[in-house]
Amino acid sequence: MGTELRRLRETTGLTGDQVVERVGWASASKLSRLENGRSRPDPQDVGALLDLYRVGVALRDELLTITGEAGDIRGWLRNYPVMTPQQRGFAELEAGCVEISEYHPLLVPGLLQTPGYARIRITSAREVDEAAGEPDVTEDIETEVGARLARQSLLTRGPEAPRYTAVLEEAALGGRAGPSDVLQEQLAQLCELAELPNVTLHVLPRDTQASGWYLPPTAFSLYRFGDPQDPETLAIESGFLNTMSTEAKIQNRYKVVFEWLCTAALSASDTLSWLIQATGRPIDAAPTSTVAFGAAIPPAQRRRRPGRLTEH
Repeated sequence: MGTELRRLRETTGLTGDQVVERVGWASASKLSRLENGRSRPDPQDVGALLDLYRVGVALRDELLTITGEAGDIRGWLRNYPVMTPQQRGFAELEAGCVEISEYHPLLVPGLLQTPGYARIRITSAREVDEAAGEPDVTEDIETEVGARLARQSLLTRGPEAPRYTAVLEEAALGGRAGPSDVLQEQLAQLCELAELPNVTLHVLPRDTQASGWYLPPTAFSLYRFGDPQDPETLAIESGFLNTMSTEAKIQNRYKVVFEWLCTAALSASDTLSWLIQATGRPIDAAPTSTVAFGAAIPPAQRRRRPGRLTEH
């Protein structure tokens, strides 16, 4: 089916970028994965392509039948109709990648958020929309929280889980981000996530300088896919507007910046020690020194919350 979709696109004379723009997808890699047979197709996605290519009834029915038989790796998306276009775009990228690198200057990334932390982020964003006269059309905040949590399952799907690395600014865990109980819960979950074999977390203390005193102006994520023909994708998050790019020259700059941030931040083991110690401190009492915290605390001494990850 992927081969046929590519043939239809080429017959229409459209480039991949033109198709992605016309159907309104967030990422060019989504089309690439469909055409290369590297992603199980969503009927709605295939239907949008067939509409664009003006495919006849017989071929359309055949391809949609194949689509239905193939199953849908992103079927859970349809269970969350209030997922925002922004969140859906990230979910589509995450579903097919083998490696994710993320940085956010102010927030804990969505793949790491607890229900309480996610609820505050979603609620506060809606308040901005309402104040600007653009109220959110969705009503059920809990459903949208559930959609964000559902995305997190890819981190715990065993051997198929992508390699995930994130640099967390200390400010994302400070008192401005939420009530003390919510932030303590978030810290505890980060401790558990940091112990997953495919997850690497780095905390960047607020007084630590990156190379050349560089300050990343926006949050960004880098996605790499298993198929070499599937272009790596950069997502730049700027609050109410996201930008996606598969241009290598642009991505290379962000890769350099991410390497600088990882180097400046605490190591993975020191980050785990920092997080564990932070769970026992009042919020905003975390040390601001760049001095390392030493070796990670042995598992037997860690404050554990059994079963936390299985809830998501």
